[in-house]
Amino acid sequence: MYLTDLIPMNCASNSDSVAFTAISIPSDTGEARKVQEEIESQLQARQVTEKEIFSVRLALEEALVNAIKHGNQMDRSKKVHIAYRFLGDRLEITITDEGPGFDPLDVPDPTAVENLERPCGRGLMLMRHYMSEVNYNETGNSVLMSKVFRGANGKK
Repeated sequence: MYLTDLIPMNCASNSDSVAFTAISIPSDTGEARKVQEEIESQLQARQVTEKEIFSVRLALEEALVNAIKHGNQMDRSKKVHIAYRFLGDRLEITITDEGPGFDPLDVPDPTAVENLERPCGRGLMLMRHYMSEVNYNETGNSVLMSKVFRGANGKK
């Protein structure tokens, strides 16, 4: 799935007046963990279930590691841009790296017999499984993920 224009960072979308919180970090997994902890703290404050917090934590970690490792090639001079917001029972997160991008359709299916021993593709599969929605921009250097919460304050 591709989105030609992911929601811009630092501003509200046309349909909603809730602005994104935008953060830029160097390509460093320690810095990424700080962002994960901040978002997890906000999830806990919203009384989201532990299962849903786990889902977001895992998908967010995979997306951030992909941006740092594959997108920015661990180059600390390149930034990873994160923007997120809460809309009622929904969390939206955009993660953008400064790399050349990729085509997610070119990533092998990690569940195919010939790929079971290969490490590629598992992170993308986990992101798709644990989030409600995962979309990439056309370049493939930005992912928009959303999660609709069904427990606690996310009464669905």
